[in-house]
Amino acid sequence: MTPTSPHARALAALGHDARLSIFRLLVKAGDDGLRVGDIGAHLGLAPSTLAHHLSALVEAGLVLQD
Repeated sequence: MTPTSPHARALAALGHDARLSIFRLLVKAGDDGLRVGDIGAHLGLAPSTLAHHLSALVEAGLVLQD
């Protein structure tokens, strides 16, 4: 079942360890954010894995991607 409320989508997205780690890292980075490559290097995630998790965070409205 797909969560429908924004809060449920956000919590579902943060329910995965990698996505929670990405989110925490971005919160610490503040308004300037981080480049995708920097996130991957810091967390040791492969580019395809990182892209998948970032997409989930963007879809849940937790991350903005420029």
